[in-house]
Amino acid sequence: MKKIGIFYGSSTGNTEIVADKIKALFGKDAEAINIDSASKEDFEKYDFLVLGTSTWGIGDMQDDWEDFIEILEDVNLDKKKVALFGLGDQVNYADSFVDGMGAIHDAIYERVDIVGAWPLDGYTFNESAAQKNGKFIGLAIDKENQQDLTDERLKEWVSILKKEF
Repeated sequence: MKKIGIFYGSSTGNTEIVADKIKALFGKDAEAINIDSASKEDFEKYDFLVLGTSTWGIGDMQDDWEDFIEILEDVNLDKKKVALFGLGDQVNYADSFVDGMGAIHDAIYERVDIVGAWPLDGYTFNESAAQKNGKFIGLAIDKENQQDLTDERLKEWVSILKKEF
């Protein structure tokens, strides 16, 4: 398998934990990189990208992603396959569940092949910018309300990505 870069932004450590679990599921071909120390060149050296963020406030990306998103515009993403994951709280923020993931998607979708769509089944929320064509654009994680489902969802999602990558 080609090299996989897992880029994440994490304020509380939850997104970092998820990124590390994804890395472990991919094995030696994957590397997890905190977006706060990433460069344009870091993105370009990987064949496949997995991008993750939590959602803050009413639908905002994690702060480090907010700072990096303009740099991402200059990254050569041509012909790259990209998967997205997002953390959110579907109970307390039911109107903006995993919107941060949707914001990253909207910044890059015209330049990449987005893979790893995830079903809406098992979630209860009102609105999400990460919902397109009846699915999430990537894996939605609710550590606050569905912690017990996270590991199984990650295993299934990474299995799908291995086929799509």
